Amino acid sequence: MVKRWIENLTLWSSAPSKTVGSAAMLIAIAGIVSRILGFFRDRILASHFGAGDVLDAYYAAFRIPDLIYSFLVLGALSVAFIPVFTGLLADKKEEEAWKLTSGILHLMLFVLGMLALFGILFAPWLTGMIAPGFASEKREIVIMLTRVMLLSPIFLAVSAVFGGVLVSFKQFAAYSFAPVFYNIGIICGALFLVPFFGSLGLAWGVVLGSFLHMLVQYPSLYRCGFRYRLYFFHAWKDQTIRRVVRLMIPRSLGMAVNQVSLLIITIFASTLASGSLAVFTLANNIQSVPLGLFGIAFALAVFPSLSFFAAKQREQDFFEILTQTSRRILFFVLPLSLFMIIFRAQFVRVILGSGQFDWEDTILTFQVLGFLSVSLFAQSLIPLFARAFFALQNTKTPFYIALVSTALEIALIPILLPHYAVLGLAIAFSVGSVVNFIFLYFALRRKVSLWDDRAFLSPMLKIFFAALVAGAIAQASKSVFALTISELDTFVKVFLQLLTGLIIGGVSFVAVCHLLRIDELQMVKRFFVYKVLRQPETAVLAEDHPERGDW
Repeated sequence: MVKRWIENLTLWSSAPSKTVGSAAMLIAIAGIVSRILGFFRDRILASHFGAGDVLDAYYAAFRIPDLIYSFLVLGALSVAFIPVFTGLLADKKEEEAWKLTSGILHLMLFVLGMLALFGILFAPWLTGMIAPGFASEKREIVIMLTRVMLLSPIFLAVSAVFGGVLVSFKQFAAYSFAPVFYNIGIICGALFLVPFFGSLGLAWGVVLGSFLHMLVQYPSLYRCGFRYRLYFFHAWKDQTIRRVVRLMIPRSLGMAVNQVSLLIITIFASTLASGSLAVFTLANNIQSVPLGLFGIAFALAVFPSLSFFAAKQREQDFFEILTQTSRRILFFVLPLSLFMIIFRAQFVRVILGSGQFDWEDTILTFQVLGFLSVSLFAQSLIPLFARAFFALQNTKTPFYIALVSTALEIALIPILLPHYAVLGLAIAFSVGSVVNFIFLYFALRRKVSLWDDRAFLSPMLKIFFAALVAGAIAQASKSVFALTISELDTFVKVFLQLLTGLIIGGVSFVAVCHLLRIDELQMVKRFFVYKVLRQPETAVLAEDHPERGDW
């Protein structure tokens, strides 16, 4: 009965994605749903609490659990686990692949359980480090929330192992929609648990979301063939597991460097006016939407193909698919980042402007959003370029580059903070992101002997020009449909101005791309004709080139 239920539940996600384009679009569609829920989540939080002490404490409480999760799980586990797991499957060693899965699960549960216990015991001391500027009452809220949230990395670690297996089998559906359930859990916490538990309900919502993130992937994992087996004591001696751990270490350090950046921002934000950390986090959540939908989605989808070409030493194919994916990312991200800068006030008012989130909060948030959006192109390409190194089984170079760029960011913050306050945090963050990407580009350029700057950059310039023209037209539309300050408090008018500007800008971008014959526009057209409308040519393309990432 249970087996039949599990199999029926996973029929919708059983077919593997055969191309990079279809996988990326599936991840993007799930990301859109997740981001819409994320906007709803942030609107609920902002309207209930405003940019004040509670949200400051809530976002500060994320820092320790996020550091643990990022250090051991996020990115590190997937980039180390997936190549080894897929290698075992390719060598017809399925039994060893499932032993690897069980062993990594046991190690993650043990290590993260111990770290969670340590964090719960020493939460007061850790909170004093990450939020030294908070008053004692505000710090007590952070301690309370942190202790509960430390349970979430345990569930997310298990979920990450599940996701690594699903990605290896190119089954992206459950993996892609897991963040949707994570947001549902947080929303449930804000709506239904806060009235009973106060601000502690926010933390329990995060734990609920992480549990759902894990649970929704298990049926698909079961269908792939996974069966739980006790493999804890033997895992420490398993050479394959040790290999995964060795590959994880540099990537873990790299992810830790990124979290150190957020920790430093939290520390400095705690010394600023109340609500500064909330303002920075809410603005970062908005500008990271294109990053998640396109930058991370395409990087995740193309990683198996990059790993395949790297393993086969097909350098030309490796370069071509990297170039192609970079163009696709920028095709979506560049116009969106410009529109986000132009309509930053409208975005903030539509997404967050209600209840306790007043006009002063809006001004600070859209100013921060503008500075963060400037570096969105770099933030979106960093995951792809980093995974290109991982495919080459080089996890050290991205770590060293992240270390240098983060050091620069940290050095800039004390210089900018006295003059720009919370805006200084956004400026330093953007500078660090751009420097990170530039260093990754030149390092990868040296690594790939067949690298062709002209082939890589020329199409990008055409996309950049099209985005600039579309941005100028969108700015003109904003001037034509300008609103007064009082009208910006009217949701319908602000939404209509934003929607009108985005439609005009989007149509302009498509028109310029058509005139310039930008390939990515044609690829998007073919995708909708052959994938969405289900024309028969799709099957032919997929069968002829299963590994090349065609749309």
